[in-house]
Formats: sequence, structure tokens, C-alpha cells
Amino acid sequence: MVTANRVPAPAPISCPNCGGRIELHGFAHTRTAVCIQCCTIIDTSTPSLQVLQRFDKAQRHRPVLPLGSRGKLEGKTWEAIGFQVRTIYVDGTPYSWHEYLLFNPYAGFRYLVFYDGHWTLARTLRALPEFTAWKGRKAVRFEGRTYSHFQNAEAVTTFVMGEFPWAVRVGEKVDANDYVSPPFVLSSERDEKEINWSQGVYMSGEEVWQAFGLKGSPPAAHGVYLNQPNPHLENAKRSWRTFMLLLLVWVALLIAAVVSAANREVFRGRYRYVHGSPGETSFVTQTFQIPRDGNVEVEIRTDLDNNWAYFNLALLREDGAQGFDFGREISYYYGRDSDGSWSEGSRSDSALLARVPAGTYYLRIEPEMDPQASARATAGMSMNYEIIVRNDVPRFWFLLLALPWLLYAPLRNSMRAAVFESQRWSESDYGVALGSSSEDDE
Repeated sequence: MVTANRVPAPAPISCPNCGGRIELHGFAHTRTAVCIQCCTIIDTSTPSLQVLQRFDKAQRHRPVLPLGSRGKLEGKTWEAIGFQVRTIYVDGTPYSWHEYLLFNPYAGFRYLVFYDGHWTLARTLRALPEFTAWKGRKAVRFEGRTYSHFQNAEAVTTFVMGEFPWAVRVGEKVDANDYVSPPFVLSSERDEKEINWSQGVYMSGEEVWQAFGLKGSPPAAHGVYLNQPNPHLENAKRSWRTFMLLLLVWVALLIAAVVSAANREVFRGRYRYVHGSPGETSFVTQTFQIPRDGNVEVEIRTDLDNNWAYFNLALLREDGAQGFDFGREISYYYGRDSDGSWSEGSRSDSALLARVPAGTYYLRIEPEMDPQASARATAGMSMNYEIIVRNDVPRFWFLLLALPWLLYAPLRNSMRAAVFESQRWSESDYGVALGSSSEDDE
């Protein structure tokens, strides 16, 4: 009986072509082995060690993970015993990746896939996924996850070395389909005899290097891999959760600003102005009380008709200790032309005075109008207007200014996550149009 602490010694054979020594680490599981000296594939299940294939030495590839390397993944020790290069052609351009066959005499096999600095650890499935659809494209469901179809291609084995539990050949082809749900990927490979499914999970180069105790640094990852986790997605979700909390605080502050403000009307007066009438146009109102230190809003409402008016105003304290001079221009025009009715301006306006001390005040008002008013000024050179003064008016502008800042982080992270997904799907059969339908059939 083999114990967990004792690693069985490899069984050696001699290459029937060149006589080179080949050590079999997969024991009875090994179906074929490759003599790396002469690039000969040998059927190890036959007593005569039948030669299955010889391929061109010029096709040699150097594995990034040396065969014989042992590493700990999923809590188990695995040994890299096989290496193959597989290639697909997209618009005539070849894309190749490496597959390492990992073996544990007690747990079986795993596959470590390497492409452009990205790694995926895969296992063969015993159960079949369920076909479904997602956003108009085909998909599969497995163990509660929906995997969206990513790519269909014919994969060709272009180089092998080491040993394998099947009759491997250079040049063998399979119809491959990938379905993704990062960090997982489901892959199907179909040939003339059977269809096999595997499930892979994304790994970083640092994880692989640490697991196998390799020296140096792993090859840098380039681009976005099909099942690479989106590093911005969690940041985006976290940012939106924080935004919702801050939004609640923002709304609470908004409500507090409304509730706490007195917004009290302290004066209202109605007047009429006629341009060119004799006497001074400037006058003062009766006094009124401003009960609370704070802002004061002066609102002007008119019945202007295709004309403008300007108001010289002054809020003056009765004891002469303080005064606030300001002016407001109001204009309102309307008419009809070839494009239909139009209007511009407004018949009302307001001014907000900040930090007005409580006390007794009055207004000095001096209105004027355009002496050369348009002929459309049907009301002539006169207007009725109303002055309304309010104290402690609620102000929201500082809260409104905060809203874009609250949205900045979640929008930025969401855009980064969207760009990452766009890069991922640009490498798929669906281009950048996430959610577009596919005409491919399984």
C-alpha cells in the first residue's frame, strides 16, 4: 500500500526509436509518452512500446513550468508530467497556449493552462452542464452558475512532451467551446468519438510560482483573459454601497436644512411704476422686522410685457447702522415667428443677501424701465410689481455641489469595470457588443 508520505519511484522505459530513457510518473494511468530526444510519441500500453507518431523537432517549445515540477494546489501535491501546445486560428492568425498535465496518484489529473501570462487550473467534469441562454446568447448552467458563451474554435495540438493518459497526437483537432463566469470557465472539447467538459478557475502567475516554488518572477500577464476576475468590479460595488450610505446622509442633511430654516415672510408690498410720471421714482417702504440672524431673500414679481425693468434696491437698517445695496434686472419678451411661439426671460427674480443681522429694516426702491421700449410692449411704459422679503431661507446649493463628488468614485470605478469587460469580450466571438446574440450552434 502506498502511503501519503511515500512518493512512488517513476517507472523507466527506453524509447524504441532512439533508445533514450523515459521515466513514467503516471504509472498505469499513462497511455502515451513522448521521447523528447527524438520527438517520438510511444504507446506505453503495448508491450512492444509501439511508436504512434514522430513529429518535427523544429516544433519544440520550452515549457514555462518545467516537467517534473511539484507544487501544492487545492491542498494536494501535483507533479507536472505532460505538456502540450494547442493552437487556434482566428482570421488566419494563430493563437497558441500551453497546457500542463498535473498528476497526483491519489487524486488523478488536473490541467494547468497558460496563455500570455494568465493561468487557469482545470478539472474534468463528471456531470454535464445544462444548456440555457443569457442575454440572447447561448450559455450553460453548472452548480448554480450561468456561464456565457465566449468562443468557438477548432483547437489543434501542435506540440507534446511528457506523458498522457490518452493517445495524444500532434495535429489532432477538437471543436472547442468556452463559456465564462469569471473566475470560472467551462470548456467543451468534441472530436469524432466523444465530448469532454472541464471546469477551470483563474490563477495569477504569482500563485503558480508560489505553489510550485519556482525561482524568479512569472511571465507578466498581458491583456484581459477570458475568465480573469474583473479587479474593478468589487471596487465599483463597494463604491456604490458607500454612495448609497452617503446619499442617505445627504438626504438627511437636505431635510434638516429645510426643517431648521424659518423661511419666514417679513414684508410684502405691491406697487405700480409708470415711466415718465412726475416726481421721484425712488421711495422707501415701511419698516419691518428681521427676527433672525441669517440670510434675507428679496423677491420681485412683475407683469412686464415685452420690456425690461431695473430695480435699484437697498435694505437699510432703521438705526442707520448697516445697509445692503444691490440691483436686479428683469426682462420678459415673447412673440411668434416662422418657427412658432417663443419667449425669453422671466417676469420675476430674486436676490439673496447672506448674513443679515436681526433688526428693524426698510427697503429703498428705485425702479426704471426702457424708455425706448419695443412697440410690442402692449402694457406701455408701466408695470405692476410686488416685493416680498423672507428671512432665513433654506439654501441647498452647498448640498447640490456635494452630489457630483459623491458620484465621482462609483462612476469612475463602474467605467473602469466596463472598460475591463469590453476588453475581455473584444477577444470573444461577440466583439465588444456585450449581450449581442450568437448564430453559432452547439
